[in-house]
Amino acid sequence: MNPSCAECVQLQLNFQGKESMTIKLLLLSSLLLTSISSGCAGLTSAFIRNEWPSVDIPLNNEVFAVPKGYNAPHQVHITQGDYDGKAVIITWVTANEPGSNIVRYGLSEGKYDFTAKGTVQNYTFYNYKSGYIHQCLVDGLQYNTKYYYEIGSGETSRSFWFQTPPAIDPDSSHKFAIIGDLGQTYNSLSTLEHCMQTGAQTILFVGDLSYADRYDNHDIGVRWDSWGQFVERSAAYHPWLWSTGNHEIEYFPHLGEVTLFRNYLHRYPTPFSASKSSSPLWYAIRRASAHIIVLSSYSPFVKYTPQWKWLEQELKKVDREKTPWLIVLMHAPIYNSNQAHFLEAESMKVVFESWFCHYKVDVIFAGHVHAYERSYRISSIRSNVSSSPSSDKSAPVYITVGDGGNQEGLANRFRDPQPDYSAFREASYGHSTLEIKNRTHAFYHWNRNDDGKRVPTDEFVLHNQYWGDSHRRRKLERYSM
Repeated sequence: MNPSCAECVQLQLNFQGKESMTIKLLLLSSLLLTSISSGCAGLTSAFIRNEWPSVDIPLNNEVFAVPKGYNAPHQVHITQGDYDGKAVIITWVTANEPGSNIVRYGLSEGKYDFTAKGTVQNYTFYNYKSGYIHQCLVDGLQYNTKYYYEIGSGETSRSFWFQTPPAIDPDSSHKFAIIGDLGQTYNSLSTLEHCMQTGAQTILFVGDLSYADRYDNHDIGVRWDSWGQFVERSAAYHPWLWSTGNHEIEYFPHLGEVTLFRNYLHRYPTPFSASKSSSPLWYAIRRASAHIIVLSSYSPFVKYTPQWKWLEQELKKVDREKTPWLIVLMHAPIYNSNQAHFLEAESMKVVFESWFCHYKVDVIFAGHVHAYERSYRISSIRSNVSSSPSSDKSAPVYITVGDGGNQEGLANRFRDPQPDYSAFREASYGHSTLEIKNRTHAFYHWNRNDDGKRVPTDEFVLHNQYWGDSHRRRKLERYSM
């Protein structure tokens, strides 16, 4: 089969990802891959976003409400606490005094047979003084198990739960959601609520959290607090894997604050030491059948820097027999056809693109550009010209999801004409999901926020770079038309 570009686009628009349609999906993927190799340009959506106010939600709104009672824990969030998914780091804040730094947890609701002791600290930022920030590592957990946990003491204690991932295995299924550039507007709330409806078990966050740096003086810290309470509805129950963006840098000489990432580093721990990283800003974890690498776009990464040396070693450790899915998170997109931030990550592309292709990274998620875009599998290795990369079956798919909903608004000026490497792009708000089914296939969706509704808009089957080729050939031979 050799479909026209128009046929490929129509199939892409009509495709509805259902497990009962596995054969159709395989054939559809064959058609799309044919269009990619022939250099067929993709689709620029004609959808016009009816924006809700791109302003931060007022602080007296209920979405920022702190639990009632003296010294009640709030801003609760969890992340993976080790390399392989048998630990979590639980973080929370108490406003009035340190209080208890103990986590009580167990396998039944209200029955806590185990305890773990954490640490507590606070800090100042200009004339803002934080609450007491608790961080507790809970380790030695069982895979694929629901745990209930309680923090705080007395009448103001609070209870939550989390589910550990399945064991490290090439056929372990897992559903990830991907969010970037979220902020705390009404559009941000729509994105967060829609994400919570997907059933995603883990959230991959590609940087730019609170946008507190758009404030000044004391209000910077206040807006970090409000954002922590804003995301608690999800982050207290499902692990968020954090990466930083430019809005976490917070370099404010006029306030005497020149330590980069200071608010972020106090509030959002990562399991960096488990992957032998020297910094919380870049690290790796394994979860189910995925090996996930988090990079820092705003830390030194050229040859022989700590991040460069760490990534060189981490890529060598990836075992595709155990974790076939290799995913990379970063903030600034390497490929981007929007006027906003065009070619801004060119230096990281020059340094790392050959590694991404050599190790056959499956997909790279980025943010920064406040719009959605998906590429074909392309690279500039042969041409060395970023504006005209060529098809490369060893290259990742590059997906930009900087469309969480922050107050800076949408990046709605795409470059024209749409370049051949761009498969789909739309200036709207939303989030993505990646549902890994087994070692060979994953279902990907981008979901648009549309007047309060979650609308699946871009979707395709992602074939695993390590296992997918031989499996796909067998399927296509069996079901060829």
